[in-house]
Amino acid sequence: MQEMTIERLGDDEGERLREIRLRALLDAPDAFGSTHARDAAYPPEKWTERLKSSAWWVAVRDGEDVGLVCGMAEEDGVHLLSMWVAPDARGAGLAGRLVDEVIAWARTAGAEQVGLWAVDQNAAARALYARKGFTPSGKVMALPSNPELMESHYVLSLIFRTARREDVPAIVAMLADDHLGATRESDPNDPRYAEAFDRIDANPWDELIVAEVGGKVVGTMQLTYLAGLSRMGAERCQVEAVRVAASTRGMGLGGKMMRWAIDRARARGCAMVQLTSDNSRTEAHRFYDALGFTASHVGYKLALS
Repeated sequence: MQEMTIERLGDDEGERLREIRLRALLDAPDAFGSTHARDAAYPPEKWTERLKSSAWWVAVRDGEDVGLVCGMAEEDGVHLLSMWVAPDARGAGLAGRLVDEVIAWARTAGAEQVGLWAVDQNAAARALYARKGFTPSGKVMALPSNPELMESHYVLSLIFRTARREDVPAIVAMLADDHLGATRESDPNDPRYAEAFDRIDANPWDELIVAEVGGKVVGTMQLTYLAGLSRMGAERCQVEAVRVAASTRGMGLGGKMMRWAIDRARARGCAMVQLTSDNSRTEAHRFYDALGFTASHVGYKLALS
């Protein structure tokens, strides 16, 4: 049985990085933003500089380097790039393990998201990133090394994720933690909450989202994608039940959560993001105003029980 391991390259392994990077560019020239000719011309100090400015990992099989990935810290998170697995080593899960290394490194570094670009025609790569939880950001551009090909941007949030059933008690606790919620919520273990969660989870047009920091659920919101004939059949994103735990209020988490939701709706192709807010929540109104929402409509509700 062949042994496969993942190793992080040291600052003094420039020649090793050069060798596997050039192999990757020869094997898959349309998967990278650079070219073999360009990288082959780099002097040794360039490869050392690359190792010092970014984190690089190689997949090793029986002493041979057969995979490569890079994680680069940027202002808005970590950028995953230079992903490659040798043809004869594919199908053994190495690509997934390399992606996992970058994600783990990003978490350790305190990054809030991991982003990457993938060529649209590379179905295998896009499927891998989807399995890892990456979603389209809506950004597209021509591949720098071959402008005839298009590539799309994908993002994995390290804070926001789809809620799981075990998150329900924490979500209910946040829903109950204000002057309105305290009068309408009940025991988080009430089976009606679990039943409602199952309905939301099974509906492809609903997303229950949580914010997780330090292993604790500290924020939540529900996104519902509404179809309609208005605006030429455009889809809308309805945002409901936005809450941030008391322990993390005032730290900007709510703004990050809403901006993430807006980007998610935009990437999906929604024409509008809309929400309602109780008249008594004056602080929430200022919050939404600051995010660019306008109080354009008067909302009405009729309680049926």
